[in-house]
Parts: sequence; C-alpha cells; structure tokens
Amino acid sequence: MRSAFLALALLPSAASAEPYQSSPERRTVVERDWGRWLGPFRAKLVPSLMQDFGERYIYRAANAALPARKLGERRIVFFGDSITDRWNLNSSFPGQPYINRGIGSQVTAQMILRFHQDVIALGPQAVMILAGVNDVQGVLQQETAEQIEMNWEAMADLADAHHIKVVFGSLLPVNNYTEAARDVVKERKPDELRALNAWLRTFCVRRGYAYADYYAVLVDKHGLLGRAYTIDGIHPLETGYARMTSVANRAISTALERK
Repeated sequence: MRSAFLALALLPSAASAEPYQSSPERRTVVERDWGRWLGPFRAKLVPSLMQDFGERYIYRAANAALPARKLGERRIVFFGDSITDRWNLNSSFPGQPYINRGIGSQVTAQMILRFHQDVIALGPQAVMILAGVNDVQGVLQQETAEQIEMNWEAMADLADAHHIKVVFGSLLPVNNYTEAARDVVKERKPDELRALNAWLRTFCVRRGYAYADYYAVLVDKHGLLGRAYTIDGIHPLETGYARMTSVANRAISTALERK
C-alpha cells in the first residue's frame, strides 16, 4: 500500500502538466531597420493595430453620419490605401455621390476586416477596389502574390454576396526618379506589380468585373511611373489623378451597365 502511495505522489499533478496545444510554438521575429521615417511610423502604428487591425475606428463616425442611398443614386465607394485616401473625389468627380474610404499604409488583409463596415453597410451600387502595393512592400506583413490574390478574391466574394458591383483598379507603376523615391523600386519591384496586374485582369474577365487600368495611362517608356505624375515615386500628383479619373469613369460606367 505504501509503495502504491509513493508512486502516485511522483506522478505530475494536473496543475503542473503542460496544457494541450495543437499549434506549434510561435516564431520569434527580429525586426529589421525600417529607416528614419518608416521606423517611427511603424512603432506608433503597431500598438493601435493590436487593438483594431482593420482600423475600423477611422471611418466609424463618418459612416454613422452618412444618409441612406437614395433611389437611383449612383453611390460608389472608392476603397483602398493611401493612393485612394489622397484622391479628392469631389474635385475629380464633381456632383457624383462617390465616397472615399481609403486609409494610408493599409494592406489587403486589413481591408477585408473593414469591408463590411466601410463598403457593404453603406449600400453602394459599386465598389472601386485599389489595393495591394503595400502588401508587396511588406511593411506590415510579408505576403506572397498568391496571398494578395486570395485577399482580392475575398473582397470580391463579399461584394458579390451583397449584390455590389465590382471594379478593380490595377496597381500603379512606381519609380525611383527622385531622392524621395530612392528606395521605392527596390521595395516594390515592377516585375511583381506587373505580374499581379496580369492576374487581376484575368480574374476580372473571368468574374465579369470591370477593370480600371490605371497602370497603362501612368507608365513611361522605362516601365516606371511617369516623372510628371509623382514626387515620391508612389503617390500620384493631380496630373496623375486626372488620368486615373478618365479610366475610373469608363470602368464605373461599364460595371453599372452590366446585369
């Protein structure tokens, strides 16, 4: 009896046993030096993303104040990152009930999280999606081309499920022509952008979506973003947005005409 008692005493208690876990341990990642501007920006941004990765708080008040779409109103949500965020839709599309829901630095995974709040809940006829260039850079998370494509598809599926017509904008070309644009081409390789655009164009044909080919009207003879259209190598100036506006108008008309 005494030996049996000692054997039981040597068994690990339920409290001291390791809890069951199906997943492997998380990796440890050593942060790279993101430079003089991106480093402080990321340091400020990451704690906020840990509370709301999709940054749904940004447009919450504006969405609540937005009236319901009127009968026959051609409401379009422009949905994207800083290239959309900096687009003055009132100036480019005067008199049109277009809504800007761009957020600077966002990646496609974040946009999926806020798609219900910032697109579906607003009841638009169509959504203009322009996203992916930050994914290629990897500033918030490292993603393969396949992951970016799956995120595009997920947003399209959400729009389809809620009877919202879809327009995809191509990724813009980039350049490194100025000091402000020095690292842009290195971080957002033009070949990767072109390959993603080729996939997106084919996807739009297969699904019957409109495709706004901004790339074609902004690219120069070197395969980069035209010098006249940007200072920092990524974001368009008014001259760039003027060319994008004509492309967007045609694509939106195409989308709204389709059954």
